[in-house]
Amino acid sequence: MKNSNIGVPAEETAVSVLTWLAGEPDMLGRFLALSGTRPDQLRQSIKDPAFLAGMLDFLMTHEPTLLAFCEATGTAPEDVVRASQHYTGPTLGSGEY
Repeated sequence: MKNSNIGVPAEETAVSVLTWLAGEPDMLGRFLALSGTRPDQLRQSIKDPAFLAGMLDFLMTHEPTLLAFCEATGTAPEDVVRASQHYTGPTLGSGEY
């Protein structure tokens, strides 16, 4: 079950992540390679909740990358987690079942 009361912040966080990735060519290249997304597909992909979930997951699976994003944008790591949960729903360890 997705938490609908954080939809706008989740979208804003996702856009911030994509904007940050766009300014980090090596990181963006890695994300594109892992996701199978072509650079010309990014504008359309941002409208796909599954793409956003994958992008947030990419960020969260590597703590140094997550912390670099948070430091660069002033975003709390918890905001990234909440945004991810918005797109993916609760996980087994979240206690939200």
